[in-house]
Amino acid sequence: MARRRSRCTLALSFLASLLLAGCSQEAGNGAATDEHAPTPIAQSAPNSASIPLGKGFDFYVLALSWSPSYCEAEGADANHQQCGMGRPYAFVVHGLWPQFRSGYPERCRTDEQDVPNETLRALYDLMPSSGLIRYQWRKHGACAGLSQDEYFKVLRAAREKVAIPPEFQRLAAYRTLDPDDAERAFIKANSALPADAVAVTCDRRYLREVRICMTRDLKFRSCPELDRRDCRLPKVVMPPVRGG
Repeated sequence: MARRRSRCTLALSFLASLLLAGCSQEAGNGAATDEHAPTPIAQSAPNSASIPLGKGFDFYVLALSWSPSYCEAEGADANHQQCGMGRPYAFVVHGLWPQFRSGYPERCRTDEQDVPNETLRALYDLMPSSGLIRYQWRKHGACAGLSQDEYFKVLRAAREKVAIPPEFQRLAAYRTLDPDDAERAFIKANSALPADAVAVTCDRRYLREVRICMTRDLKFRSCPELDRRDCRLPKVVMPPVRGG
């Protein structure tokens, strides 16, 4: 039957089938990736239209913890899941915290007290400890005016919005630096990030966290109040990334 068609008809039909096959393959690959592979840490900004909008607070603080500092400072008391398994964690999400202009809500009532194992496993690329995930949900996430699924979707989108400076994506040796240099590196890597929207925290020796203010729809937001918790040391240490 196909032999009786004109050459023109055959060519058009062949091209159409190629186009349809290509579309089907892309759709299939996308579905497989979403279902079976962990979501990567992207550097592109999330689509604000798809971000669930929290309520009952003014803005978020995204806290990014330098995992090697936590592991070394806490020593034997550090979480084994995060520090004792040889995984090369660098900056990880400590939390996404709803904030008021003064203070913050915490431990709000929720019908979703626990975090299911399926949800935990889907978050390990961002937060390397089940105890940390559960604690952050109960203390902070439940106050975002969102369901648990929505809150963790926002948390992932917030992390994906922030580009980690190349020099901090992996350290092979100890590094000593001025905390202000760390702030400047994040501002340079994120062109829309205001200087007063980011702060570095430390203990007596180590750089511990980089904290970034965001609006409820995850735009970078100035928040001078964050500066009050900024590190005041002239130099801090960043231990190298563990494992590999």
